[in-house]
Amino acid sequence: MRFLFVHQNYPGQFLHLVRHLVAARRHEVVFVTEPNANEIIGVRKVPYARPKLDLADTHIAARELDNGVRRAETVAKTAYGLRHLGYTPDIIIGHHGWGEMLNLRDVWPDAAMLGYFEFYYQHDQADVGFDPEFPAASLDFPRIRAKNAINHVALNLGGAGQTPTDWQLSTYPDWARRSLDVVWEGVDLATCSPDPGIRKQTLKIGEMAIRPTDKLITYVSRDLEPYRGFHVMMRALPDLMRARKDIKVVMIGGDGISYGAAPRTGGNWREVMLAELGGDIDMSRVVFPGRVDYLTYLAALRRSDAHVYLTYPFVASWSLREALAIGCPVIGGDTATVREFISHGENGLLTPCLDPRALARAVLGLLEDKALTRGLRAGARAYAERRLAMADYLASYCGLIERLTGENPAHAAHSTPVADTAPARRHGRVERRGGSRPGGEASRRLVAAAE
Repeated sequence: MRFLFVHQNYPGQFLHLVRHLVAARRHEVVFVTEPNANEIIGVRKVPYARPKLDLADTHIAARELDNGVRRAETVAKTAYGLRHLGYTPDIIIGHHGWGEMLNLRDVWPDAAMLGYFEFYYQHDQADVGFDPEFPAASLDFPRIRAKNAINHVALNLGGAGQTPTDWQLSTYPDWARRSLDVVWEGVDLATCSPDPGIRKQTLKIGEMAIRPTDKLITYVSRDLEPYRGFHVMMRALPDLMRARKDIKVVMIGGDGISYGAAPRTGGNWREVMLAELGGDIDMSRVVFPGRVDYLTYLAALRRSDAHVYLTYPFVASWSLREALAIGCPVIGGDTATVREFISHGENGLLTPCLDPRALARAVLGLLEDKALTRGLRAGARAYAERRLAMADYLASYCGLIERLTGENPAHAAHSTPVADTAPARRHGRVERRGGSRPGGEASRRLVAAAE
């Protein structure tokens, strides 16, 4: 089969599927993207020049659509070039969030199309207005509604769509859900696996040494910001540090903005929270290593005594899936996003998402309860094996492709995986959605902080 993938940050959400197809050694895989350094052997990467975006003279409510149609125009020109060279795909697969696929029906009207639909923006049912500390202004509602323009055009292109969780599906209107399938994304359970031996040695992350006798609390986000509960985590630290002198905290993530807004006072959210909390935090027991390489990220999760995952009602981070696969004892914020993954007391704990005191109590209770910790570790890994297995994800994806094309692309049993040179992603996760821009997750192997 001939596959055409489209994602501005190659390979985006499609890393594992692309590897699977290449391993079959009987498919032609072409990937249209903005230029980047990632490479997968066996994939023909076709870059397009990034058009001018976020033009100041475009009305702010129309800016996302304007960006999308500009990308669509550029990608279509690239596609016409491929068609002129004799290339016609059997199926086009891509992320609809940036508008890149909007004109591809004009180039190849007979090709099957499978689009990734990540999130339907709302001003009152999900992330916007969730946190009373950052209330939404009603004057901003028109801009939020208009962010769905690309969603609406994409939903009317025909073809099919998929989204990764039931909750993300629920954000879409009833009429749209009928054309979307849920394909649960899988985790590499061999790479993301427990390693009890790591607790017997001293681990160094950034400038901090974590000894076997230390209690390690971890937090991971692509960027340290309120959408992922960074302010709540920071405000829990004084209670945690007063309660136990053996606690050390690693907070992985960058200082940029992936979601929401920058601080009104300027600077970044790490600086804002450190200024607010002042001397209430023992900085000798907290480290902010920024975005770290993937192996360091995995080591932190494997060593973690309590992994905190907080988020507004929004797309779930890959770090939550991977922490569960590693067998982390996870304390998650009690939002619909997290409840789809965590059952309280079985494979993790839930705590009110915006309550620092409740978070501190949950973490301290976990650190005191060895039996609970063992149970949550085992429950998390068992859940991942049952619900997040990569083989199940790929089988579901290939089944959906078969429904659209009549052919199942699953590779033959004797096929051998092909190596790639896409760099490991950094944690602080590569979800390109800044300020609620389309995203999700982004290149799975780009070294940065898995959100």
